[in-house]
Amino acid sequence: MNGIPTVTIDGVPDPLPEGLAVLDVREPVEWQHGHIEGAVHVPLMDLPQRLADLPTGQTLVVCKVGGRSAQAVGYLAQQGFDVVNLDGGMLDWQAAGRPMVSETGQPPQVV
Repeated sequence: MNGIPTVTIDGVPDPLPEGLAVLDVREPVEWQHGHIEGAVHVPLMDLPQRLADLPTGQTLVVCKVGGRSAQAVGYLAQQGFDVVNLDGGMLDWQAAGRPMVSETGQPPQVV
């Protein structure tokens, strides 16, 4: 993928290691239904205005399937961020039985 640093769910330690941040670039409605606990939520379109809000260490970038997060990683890597794309995104995260939380009062799910 054009030299974009990418990892599959099998390459992501469970639980996530100390010091690894998660950036979720999905839309707010997607975030509310289910996300990784402790993740930072900045929708893809808001990234250029919100660089100051982003984690500075190694960061795993996620979206639903990996397309938007790949765009985000390409952009953020150019800005000097230490980022890697989760190929398969939150769908693979959910399928692997990884923990999620929701803001809806319902069980977390990827929408």
